[in-house]
Amino acid sequence: MQPLDGDRHALERQVLPIVAEGTTFVGTEGQRLLDQVDLTIAGSGILVVMGPNGAGKSLLLRILTGLVPITHGKISWAGQSSLVGNVRRIGFVFQKPVMFRRTVMENMTFVLRQFGLSKDDAQHRAERALIDADLHHLSDAPARRLSGGEQQRVAIARARVIDPEILFLDEPTAHLDPASTAIIEKMILDAKARGTRIIHVTHDLGQAKRLADDIVFLHLGKLVEHGNAETFFAGPKSKAAQAFVAGDLVI
Repeated sequence: MQPLDGDRHALERQVLPIVAEGTTFVGTEGQRLLDQVDLTIAGSGILVVMGPNGAGKSLLLRILTGLVPITHGKISWAGQSSLVGNVRRIGFVFQKPVMFRRTVMENMTFVLRQFGLSKDDAQHRAERALIDADLHHLSDAPARRLSGGEQQRVAIARARVIDPEILFLDEPTAHLDPASTAIIEKMILDAKARGTRIIHVTHDLGQAKRLADDIVFLHLGKLVEHGNAETFFAGPKSKAAQAFVAGDLVI
């Protein structure tokens, strides 16, 4: 699928690198839910964000995309302090898919029309995206009546159809059956193959091992490890990561 507005090479790095410096988020009771996180996201492939419950994984994604303002620190996107004008370069899929009260096809074309495509062009592009996601047979179905796995596939297809430079996924396969998970993992790998940088939160060690090119490991709001996935799984350096990879409780 071609970018919406020309050659991808002319659009590269409009959002990347994302640089977080001293990123801190303080909760309403004064607790530091993210604490002095320094992180640079560039390059390509799939970065998996891992850690125990309450580590700050989903919060980090929302902060990086500008959905939640930070308390202290600094975040920049390709050297800019704001995402204004570059929102289309980002896709976000939540753990619980958000479906418009429309058909599957209308969920797809609605997004495309917001970026200036004609009705015919939006329809054509949406059809191709649904075929790629093996969802074309559900084009006319009400999106909110689909199964959880089908809705999540629609959500990912809808996020991908705008050809984002970077795609954020917040536990997109949580509570799904293995068949749905396998389809979604294939969609994620397809997006990677097309050049989209993917930031993927998961608690599933097996999924992380199948998908990750690099790993960010969070614990108690702190970035504990960041590096190559193969190296991380072969020998995590921190005690928290060692316990997590071993399947032990991390406190």
